Amino acid sequence: MFFIISKVLSFLLNPIIWVFILLIFVLFLKNQKKKKKWLFITLGIIYFFSNSFIIAELYRLWEIKPTKTEDLLPYYDVGVVLGGGMATYDSEYDRLTFRHNPDRIMQAVYLYNEHKIGKILISGGSGSLIFRDMRESVLLKDFLVSTLHLPENDILIDSISDNTYQNALQSKYILNEQFSEPKVLLITSAFHMRRSIMCFRKQGINVTPYATNLNAGPRRYHIDHLLIPSLWSMGMWSALLHEIIGIGTYKVMGYI
Repeated sequence: MFFIISKVLSFLLNPIIWVFILLIFVLFLKNQKKKKKWLFITLGIIYFFSNSFIIAELYRLWEIKPTKTEDLLPYYDVGVVLGGGMATYDSEYDRLTFRHNPDRIMQAVYLYNEHKIGKILISGGSGSLIFRDMRESVLLKDFLVSTLHLPENDILIDSISDNTYQNALQSKYILNEQFSEPKVLLITSAFHMRRSIMCFRKQGINVTPYATNLNAGPRRYHIDHLLIPSLWSMGMWSALLHEIIGIGTYKVMGYI
């Protein structure tokens, strides 16, 4: 039930949905004065949420900064990679398709090849309400073993987790089976790292964060970044609000 509720909340937290509802509201207003007022309010909301500079600054405050390789310990027993839209299987063309978060798994492969981590634990099930058999960690393990030729014994998977809390819970079981007091490197997106650290430490797993795919790069003052609306920015708002609300919800549920 919590998984279904989280998916509904993700839909409702999208500013594009808010704008769409407001436009319908304006369309059915009879009073022309109120119609004009609400139309300007809606346009202001669109401009605010589509401003690249504003959302970039908020991400800069929220995201956990990446760790330089030289600042890591010489060696970690395992790197835990959290799933979340990295890859899916395209049945029409019979191939693996990488999506919007592949930096997580690519960084893990890099760290493995640099002998910074001994094993890779990929934690991620379907994460979808519809495609329940599309288990991300299974697909990624097959890719790492069959295509990149990493040793199968060094790739561990949790294929049943649907959210960050379950990532931490299932990873704990696997880590306890495989290691005794392991040094763990937690690998996930910079904007997702705050909630991830809290979940893992709540389960008694002391992790070192290794943030990936940073969204907030160097501060820019270009005209297009400061003033020109961007649909991409509205999508970024949805992801950020999902994380903020997610932390609040997890605290209420006792997950963190």
